[in-house]
Amino acid sequence: MPKPVYKRILLKLSGEALLGGFPYGIDFDRALAIAREIKGVHGLGVEIAVMIGGGNIFRGIRGTKVGIDQASADQMGMLATVINGIALQAALEKEGVFTRHVSAIEIRSLAEPFIRRRVIRHLEKGRVIVFSAGIGSPFFTTDTAAAQRALEIHAEVILKATKVDGVYTADPMIDPKARKFKSIRYIDVLKKGLKVMDATAISLCQDNNLPIVVFDLNGKDSIRRAVLGETIGTKVY
Repeated sequence: MPKPVYKRILLKLSGEALLGGFPYGIDFDRALAIAREIKGVHGLGVEIAVMIGGGNIFRGIRGTKVGIDQASADQMGMLATVINGIALQAALEKEGVFTRHVSAIEIRSLAEPFIRRRVIRHLEKGRVIVFSAGIGSPFFTTDTAAAQRALEIHAEVILKATKVDGVYTADPMIDPKARKFKSIRYIDVLKKGLKVMDATAISLCQDNNLPIVVFDLNGKDSIRRAVLGETIGTKVY
């Protein structure tokens, strides 16, 4: 069996990862496909936590554009991530993976509250953790929440699954001359204003020397390849 280079990871999934072929909402077949890939990585002995976004249902920025107070709009976005968390937990359990859904906002009938030592114990017992509701406060993105939770649970890396195969000098969808970085330093991400994660998340990772691997979720066995240390996407260090 191949040996993973990381023992404990935090996988950052955007809400759009659950869209599949849908323009809006959740494609459960897509959720099942992601769950199967997570199951395969978990089978390598890797402890996995997932931070899920909510952009397939609602983004706080959409609300502010139509006049909703940002705190209220962000709270709506947090609830969207809880819905996605329930869906991903259901998909993982359908694949036979023991899972705990942990919400940063108290909603005990749907998810466990975040208690750091309990979450670490779940990971040690071989359960996959699904984090939702970010850090439970408005004005913070799920990128920042991913960095904070990764540090709290002593994850060795953040794997950020996106729609592109790494970090580029510009948006490759717009600029055909955009150049991909195989690796890049945190400080250069901040200086160049590259859209890897928000500045708060990058600064947290930089201050605590937590690497980030940005890769295309749609690539074949992409999560597994990242965990095995293969050359994939872009490493931010």
